Amino acid sequence: MILFNRRAFIKDATVITAGIAGSALVSQACSAKYGADENINIVGPKEGFTPQIGTLVSMLTWMRVTILEPVKNLTVEQLDYLHDTKANTIGAMLLHLAALEKYYQLNTFEEKRWGSWDASIKKKWDTAINLGEQARKTIKGNTIDYYLNILKETREKTIAEFRKRDDKWLMAVDNEFSWGPTNNYRKWFHVCEHESNHNGQIKWIKSRLS
Repeated sequence: MILFNRRAFIKDATVITAGIAGSALVSQACSAKYGADENINIVGPKEGFTPQIGTLVSMLTWMRVTILEPVKNLTVEQLDYLHDTKANTIGAMLLHLAALEKYYQLNTFEEKRWGSWDASIKKKWDTAINLGEQARKTIKGNTIDYYLNILKETREKTIAEFRKRDDKWLMAVDNEFSWGPTNNYRKWFHVCEHESNHNGQIKWIKSRLS
């Protein structure tokens, strides 16, 4: 038998309402930052890209702003805040997003089998990809600009490569991918929804900062 807990219901409703309000504020910030000409809140084709790639770029762009707006003024101490021994810091998660994008660049733009990249690339990015204890030990002491610059450079590479490609490439299927037959669209949509996943984690950790 399920009992109705009014206090828990009110608490949950408050959390949900706060989350919706937070998303609305980010949306307003996106519009204010980019201006009407950028059409940041329009998901769809974009000039300079084929239709489906442009639509994907519009989603990636909106999601990235949603990630960065809440963290842009965080201090090193806040970026390194560790809520418990199993958690990840905000800084580590930001670097994790750049690492995943880098690996999908190698996989889709350079057609490298996942994980086949050379040791120097793994040395640079694997800790951020894997997170966990090694990341807790080593990814710290960096300013927000450090993370923003890496994310910016990585995304600029992605956008430049998308401009060179068309919707046929986007729909091309990799039959050897670990998930089973997977097209490039699905891979890059994963980059977007992956950021959405960590967006919630980042906001939760930020809400715990004193």
